[in-house]
Amino acid sequence: MDHNVADDEFIWLEEIEGAAALDWVAAQNEAAKARLCDAQFEQDRQTLRGIYQSDDRIPGIVQRGKHLYNFWTDATHKRGIWRRTTMESYRTDAPDWETMLDLDALGAAEGVSWVWGGSIWRPGDVSRVLIKLSRGGADATEIREFDLAAKIFLNEGFTIPEAKSDVAWIDANTLLVTSAYGGDVTESGYARTVRSWARGTQLDQAPIIFAAERADVYAFGLKLRGQSDAGIIFGRALDFFRFDYFYQSATRPLQKLDLPESAEIDCSHGRLLVTLKHVWEIGGRDWPAGCLLAIDLEAFLGGSRAFTCLFTPAPRIALQAVLNFKDHAILTLLDHVRARVVMVEAQTGQAHPVPGLPDNASLSAGKLAPDDDEADSYLLYVSRFLEPDSLLMGARDTPPVRLKQLRPVFDAAHLQVRQFHATANDGTQIPYFWVGPQGETPAGGWPTHLYGYGGFEVSLTPSYLADKGALWLQRGGAYVLANIRGGGEFGPAWHQAGIRAAKLVAQDDFAAVAADLARRGLATARKILGAGGSNGGLLTGNMLTRHGEKFGAIICSVPLLDMRRYSKLLAGASWMAEYGNPDTPEEWEYLRTYSPYHLAAPGQNYPPIFLMTTKRDDRVHPGHARKMAARLQAMGYDALYYEPQEGGHGTGADSEQRATTAAMFAAFQRQQLL
Repeated sequence: MDHNVADDEFIWLEEIEGAAALDWVAAQNEAAKARLCDAQFEQDRQTLRGIYQSDDRIPGIVQRGKHLYNFWTDATHKRGIWRRTTMESYRTDAPDWETMLDLDALGAAEGVSWVWGGSIWRPGDVSRVLIKLSRGGADATEIREFDLAAKIFLNEGFTIPEAKSDVAWIDANTLLVTSAYGGDVTESGYARTVRSWARGTQLDQAPIIFAAERADVYAFGLKLRGQSDAGIIFGRALDFFRFDYFYQSATRPLQKLDLPESAEIDCSHGRLLVTLKHVWEIGGRDWPAGCLLAIDLEAFLGGSRAFTCLFTPAPRIALQAVLNFKDHAILTLLDHVRARVVMVEAQTGQAHPVPGLPDNASLSAGKLAPDDDEADSYLLYVSRFLEPDSLLMGARDTPPVRLKQLRPVFDAAHLQVRQFHATANDGTQIPYFWVGPQGETPAGGWPTHLYGYGGFEVSLTPSYLADKGALWLQRGGAYVLANIRGGGEFGPAWHQAGIRAAKLVAQDDFAAVAADLARRGLATARKILGAGGSNGGLLTGNMLTRHGEKFGAIICSVPLLDMRRYSKLLAGASWMAEYGNPDTPEEWEYLRTYSPYHLAAPGQNYPPIFLMTTKRDDRVHPGHARKMAARLQAMGYDALYYEPQEGGHGTGADSEQRATTAAMFAAFQRQQLL
């Protein structure tokens, strides 16, 4: 499967997608299983099944009308059930759940491996809902209208065939549809148009009411509510991080919003919230990158720029998420990669810390009843490395109280969490969390799992290490979470310092963390495994080819690896704002310096690598991992490869599949480091 990158495009695609490639994948899967699936693997897989399918998990909830809805998987319902209960029942130790839809039964009846994709509700209507179904975990979904009273899909209801689609309700009989179905797509493969689709008509005949350009990433439409003249926000995603926003209502023609292209917005309760990614000079002021501004939407449309600032960033303090309520907002912040939650008055910007929340934790906030404009209750999911997750509920005038608490799945009494900083090549301090045994460090340190991502402004924060705690920390290993540049831990500038040509900077940050572990005596290079997926797979591919001497093993999952052709495969064109355009000579000049497929060379000191992807990944093409594994093997390196049939851009379509993949990762790590 090796080739010269100048070969004809058709030949290249045939090599990664053709019958010979699939035969190669089948042989690789058997080889990986033969090497990894030993007796300990079987025990580990059983342990992981118990964790992933345990009844002692917190059911995530959202309130629609008088019911709380939840999607749940367990040993009996591998693909899951969609169910509901009441708040009174949910507060008990054994809630009384009513099953609305059984995906295992649906898949068996239809002969399709369905995976839950989510629900789309019309505010104020609890009689019908749109449900998204994914075939094998892919991003593309089929959308069907579901009758909640009869618990059936409507034969004559709204149905959108399998495609990458987004839908919003305009009213009970009209949808806003942005769908790749029918082939009118952007160069990134996403929907180019927004249609207004009336019940009883054909989707392909629905009028187009907004369109993006083919060179854009996608178009979108969002129906607003909470104001007398509720309109629609339309948008063009110019690239992954830049947008043109438009507003239209019954009384206002289509109007482009005077906002920076890099801004993110939220419109509800008649208020426009604007999160800035760059400095914005407007209304005689310079608003800094990372701040959150608020203004009455009608006033803004009429020309006012009298914003109220709800948040201003500080060094190493950044905004992570916003919940917009009628007269206030709930903000989740990261303060030196430690989460805080504050309540901010929408009119004045006055902030009040939410009390009683833990340190060294991840805090994820969500509305309990997102369709109720008068409701002010919110949920807080609390996660820490060594303490089981909990779910809290609070409101404007009510401090959060605990609704649910997990039981521990491993003994953490002998473990500790510490935060260190590595020094990058340019002197920047790169924080990382170290989780490992208490007591004296042994000679050579501990075998260490080092995880990173470093892209798309994604922040890595503490989460309960249920599976790694049971399979790795309990066996004397350590776990490290690296907060490298390219992420969003410290706001937009931290992300922008690790993209395009500076992607090398983010990757070198990760190598600096590995070197810092060795400098502190916490681990030797031979005992460090570097792990990452997707953009993190690009990261770990570069640890292999550029920093192999700092690692004893690599896990590289659902990765980008061929940066010469990534933009021509599946959704790859949508990521050029993060990486660059390989068809532009000056941008290829830096892309080639971190394209692992092109950097791979014989005779190097590469550690063993385990590459994993899935056949149903319709986001990052499995051809990246296939070609890289084949090239490394042809050069004589120890490169394991595994590609299950399902899982989308992940590690499995259900808990059984995820347990198998995770147990294989654990076996590889155990064999290489212990």
